[in-house]
Amino acid sequence: MQPLNQPSDKGILKAEEGFKHFALARFEPDARLSSFLEHYWVVRWDLRGQAPYRQTILSYPNVNLSFEREKGGTFAGLYGIPKATYTRHLEGEGQVLGMKFRPGGFYPFWEKPVSLLTGEIVPLEAVFGEEARGLAERLFALDSEEARVRAAEQFLLDRLPAADPDMELVQAVLQRVIENRSMVRVEDMAAGFGLSTRSLQRLFHRYVGVTPKWVIQRYRLQEAAELMEKGTSPDWARLSLDLGYYDQAHFSKDFKAMIGKSPQDYVKEASFS
Repeated sequence: MQPLNQPSDKGILKAEEGFKHFALARFEPDARLSSFLEHYWVVRWDLRGQAPYRQTILSYPNVNLSFEREKGGTFAGLYGIPKATYTRHLEGEGQVLGMKFRPGGFYPFWEKPVSLLTGEIVPLEAVFGEEARGLAERLFALDSEEARVRAAEQFLLDRLPAADPDMELVQAVLQRVIENRSMVRVEDMAAGFGLSTRSLQRLFHRYVGVTPKWVIQRYRLQEAAELMEKGTSPDWARLSLDLGYYDQAHFSKDFKAMIGKSPQDYVKEASFS
């Protein structure tokens, strides 16, 4: 089981403070799953005798499959893309083993519109049937982290779907958005791949679960949050333009709508954390 090379903490808001309360490790998937799955992630915490901790995530457009052990019980389920931020409440002692699917990578396993999962947490057996019932208990009965990851991986390998050209197209579109900050219009995304805007929107509805516009906004806001957490107040007008916004007002509006506070307030909090 190989650790992930050069993992990024982007999307984990105030990650430096968070890592004082929990440990995070990431691992590469089997090559047969690499077009569907980005990586496995394992979070452990032990806050017994300490105050609970709340960690906020500004999620990527990814579905996660999660196996959880906490508060004396277990749970396995699919986490669709949160509509805003997602906050995890940590207390006592526990562990989560997660599988982060690539954007579009979960659709071939399910073959239903991934938009049905958006904003939802769905028990694993509701998606994969009775064979998935009790899987979390069986995983956490194993005696090592590597054994648990391997068993979870085998669950997907046993259901390995065929290659999907539309999934690969979605991933190519998203990679271009990541690499090209100037791409801020859905029309540009579509035209760059010879698609109509409507065709691209249908593709994202089925494979990703959110709209192309949502994806553009989310990647840009993650970049902004990462820059802000350096603790210095940036040139807001320049930052807005650098991230592809028309002006500072539009950037501030999107940032506050997604994260719940203005960019200026977020920087102040980061500098005192």
